[in-house]
Amino acid sequence: MRTAEIVLGLLVLASAVASFAGKLRIPAPSLLVLAGLAVGLLPGVPAVHVTPELVSLVVLPPLLYAAAVDVVITDLRVVLRPVAVLAVGLVVASAVAVAFVAHGLAPEITVQVGLVLGAVLASTDPVAVSALARSLRLPPRLLALVQGESLLNDATSLLLFRVVVAGVVAGHLAGPVTFSLRFLGLGVGGAAVGIVIAFLVRQLHERTDDVVIDGVISLIAPYAMFVAAEVAHTSGVTAVVFGGLYLGPRRFQMLRGPARLQIAHIYDVLVFLLESAVFAIIGLELPGLVRALPTNQHNFVLVALVVTATLLAARIVWVTGATFLPGLLEASDGQAVARRRSRVVAVTSWAGTRGVVPLAAALSIPVTTRAGLPFPHRDLLLVLAATSTATTLVVQGLTLGPVVRRAGLVRDPDLHGREEALARHAAVAAAVERLEEMHDLEAASPAAVDWLRREFRDRLERAEGILRAVEFSETDIEPAATAATRQEMRSLRRELIAVESARLHELVARGVISEAVRRKVQRMLDFEEARSSDDS
Repeated sequence: MRTAEIVLGLLVLASAVASFAGKLRIPAPSLLVLAGLAVGLLPGVPAVHVTPELVSLVVLPPLLYAAAVDVVITDLRVVLRPVAVLAVGLVVASAVAVAFVAHGLAPEITVQVGLVLGAVLASTDPVAVSALARSLRLPPRLLALVQGESLLNDATSLLLFRVVVAGVVAGHLAGPVTFSLRFLGLGVGGAAVGIVIAFLVRQLHERTDDVVIDGVISLIAPYAMFVAAEVAHTSGVTAVVFGGLYLGPRRFQMLRGPARLQIAHIYDVLVFLLESAVFAIIGLELPGLVRALPTNQHNFVLVALVVTATLLAARIVWVTGATFLPGLLEASDGQAVARRRSRVVAVTSWAGTRGVVPLAAALSIPVTTRAGLPFPHRDLLLVLAATSTATTLVVQGLTLGPVVRRAGLVRDPDLHGREEALARHAAVAAAVERLEEMHDLEAASPAAVDWLRREFRDRLERAEGILRAVEFSETDIEPAATAATRQEMRSLRRELIAVESARLHELVARGVISEAVRRKVQRMLDFEEARSSDDS
């Protein structure tokens, strides 16, 4: 019971840390890992142990699924070649480099056991990387490259992790041919199972209009993909990744707006809780693991730092030496191409932050081998993985923003505003045009068409006003004045929404409207407030 209370307290602490990070514009994962480790070092905090199977089944599927459905497939197709080179070649190179470095610094770690550590740390964190990339407003292609690589390299590294761990558990690593066939069989089989389950999930979504049922289906989907693939003796991780990639672009056809909103909120909360729980578990386990290390392994900090430097060096060398990056660039002369290439290389190299996925993978290392013996140096592998992950989260997580801004690759917010205003205007204009067609064809009653025509024309006028305001502000107003005006408008809008909410509460207190009506209208105001926050 004491453990449950501590984990609950850490989740509360994580909420406070995330709020604090948002105000400081610091990546929350970077502060979360520091908070988890700090609490774990407090005197009197008991050790916590979780089973590897629990981590694999409960934590990994929703984290990978949430990252997969968020990838923009059309942008991913454009950068598929560089993503594939990074997600396969870089993963293998990083794992092998880490294995030999770890063996050289700690001879008791064999190269085979070192490959387990290398496979764990070859995974970047798709959730943290995606959140950082979106908040930094990277250009679409670079965003797709960073997101796609962080997601697919997780599938590759965790697949490699599974094959290598199976070899250690069995007592010997398979030969190159058998190893490669096993690797491909798990990957292809898992992808096939994931797409089949995703197709069935799509059918279920299309056959229900119940928002709650849609939410339940979306929560179950990644676990169904994972379990089905594991039962079929393929890769559950690959199944979740490819199933999520299949369903991501189809959300807008198979789900209605309220369901999409609810599912997005559910996964935001779920991902935050799971990430916080993993950081809490690592923070609570780490001091005990360190104390249990033999005396000759107390140089783990040095080993972890060298391993981290190896990962970073391998990434920089691999990205810089690749010949595919110029294909991502658009420039008019060779000198401009070279400058932009160096900037893209810098950002891509520094975006390899490790996070909750490698930590979860490390926690899922089996406790014993098939012979019943303890898994070789499991505690040391966990300590090295946690230390290296914490280092990348703090160092790279806190400095990626300055690197992106120094490289000049931040997307122009005015361009984003123009695109959003244009999209809203085009969408409402299409609806008005369709209403006119229905009116001319007498496809609906005149009363219904007239009522909706007034509503959508009013929305069209507002959209036109926003579009004109955006164009006007960009051509006739100084940038500083534009930013100040927009900030003032956001503040005023929030104040007006607060006034509307207060009036609703007043009407309920006076008995003029019911609580059910108030909640319905309040929900509309909440959406408007959320839209105002997104505009910022």
